[in-house]
Amino acid sequence: MKRSTFLLGAAALALSACAGAPPRPTLGADGKPLPKVYRIRATDTGRIQFRMLDAINALRQASGAPALELNAQLNAAAATHARDMSVQNRPWHFGSDGSSPITRIQRAGYSGRLVGEAISETYETELETLGAWMEAPNTRTVILDPSARELGFSWFQEENGKIWWNLVLGAPNETGFTPVNIPS
Repeated sequence: MKRSTFLLGAAALALSACAGAPPRPTLGADGKPLPKVYRIRATDTGRIQFRMLDAINALRQASGAPALELNAQLNAAAATHARDMSVQNRPWHFGSDGSSPITRIQRAGYSGRLVGEAISETYETELETLGAWMEAPNTRTVILDPSARELGFSWFQEENGKIWWNLVLGAPNETGFTPVNIPS
């Protein structure tokens, strides 16, 4: 009986060795793992927008700033600019038609004030992108600005997996524009 148990154990060990080690991540020239492509399906939109909203509101709560709400008009402005950045193949705050973030939110029907905008060109998830924005003082300032009350968040993903993220914060019922740093 002991001999058959030993043989069974040895056979199992031999088979597990045949399975090989788990695949190792591909490393870049800097020795860090290369990013995996984060694919976004059309059905993920609401889940991703609310996950970003919840994450930002947690950061804002910790800093004493009021919570934000998603705004459909700001979402539309963010989606338009994310696609336009892809067309231009550069992350920047101006549209291919010369439009500014202020012009884009007005075109989308938003009557409040622009607080700021954050943009990104990456293969990373929305939460990894938020982490990068929070590490940069200028985008952190926009995200935690206590005058902001509404959020627009969208993206455009290219076939190769590259994602163009756009976050727009607004203050409803405030007209005009108070000069703010519109970080990238």
